[in-house]
Amino acid sequence: MRVFIYFARFQKMLIKLMPLALYKKIRRKYKKILYLYYSGNKFACPFCGGHYKKFLSYGRIPRPNVRCPYDDSLGRHRLLWIYLMKEINFYQGSYRLLHFAPEDCFQNYFKTISNLQYVSADLNSPKAMIKMNITNIKYKTNSFDFIICLQVLEHVLDDTKAMRELCRVLKPGGIAFLQFPINYKLEKTFEDETITSPEDRVKFFGQSDHVRIYGPDFKERLKSAGFHVNVEKCSNFLSDNNIKKFALNRSNEIIVCTKLK
Repeated sequence: MRVFIYFARFQKMLIKLMPLALYKKIRRKYKKILYLYYSGNKFACPFCGGHYKKFLSYGRIPRPNVRCPYDDSLGRHRLLWIYLMKEINFYQGSYRLLHFAPEDCFQNYFKTISNLQYVSADLNSPKAMIKMNITNIKYKTNSFDFIICLQVLEHVLDDTKAMRELCRVLKPGGIAFLQFPINYKLEKTFEDETITSPEDRVKFFGQSDHVRIYGPDFKERLKSAGFHVNVEKCSNFLSDNNIKKFALNRSNEIIVCTKLK
C-alpha cells in the first residue's frame, strides 16, 4: 500500500526526470495493479467500467471514496460523464468539442471517437493539445457544438471575459458544460483582487490558486455573457442507489449553458 502512496506523491517529479513514453508505460502498469488491488463490488466507475471495494481518498483535507483507482476520475467527472452519455450521442453525427483544462478520464475517451473533432486546451497543462488562454480563445465565432470547462473559472481573474469568450465560440444552440465551487449561503459571488498571497487565498477562497467563491448570482453572470442557464442536480437524473454506486455527492450539479440563437 505504501508503494501506491509514494508513486502518487512523486508522479510530477517522475514526469520531469524520465522520458514521457517511459513514464506512461510505468504508469499503465501501476494503474493495472491498483485496478486489481481495489477490485470489489461496492463502487463502480462509468469511465473504465471497473468495480471496486473502495475508491481512493482525495483533497487538501482527504475525503474517502472519491477518486477512481484506475482512471483518476472524481465524483464531478463521473457525474458529467453519466449526464453526457444520457443526453448526447457523440458517436452519431459530427460534433466539435472544446475542452479546457482536460482531465485524462475525459480526454482519453474523447480521442477514441472518430467522428468527434476534439480539441483540448490549457494555458499551462502539458496534457492539453494546444496552449490557449480562456480569456482569448483562438477560434472563430460559432466554431464549437460543445464546450467542457470544469473547475476553471474560479482560477481566472477576468471571468466575465472568459464567459463571453466561451459563448462567442459556441455555435447558436451549442452547449457549455461548466462546474465551479458555489456557496449558496452567500448573497453574491465573493472576490477581492487585493487578496493575492497563497495563504490568504486559502483562507478566503479555500485554495491557493482560487480568486473567488461563486454565489447564487453565478447564473446572472453567465446570462450576461449570452447564455441560457440550467442547473442539473445529481438527484434529477440518478437514483439514490446509483448515486452511492458511483460514489457521487447528492449536492453535486452540472451547469448547462446553452448559447441563445
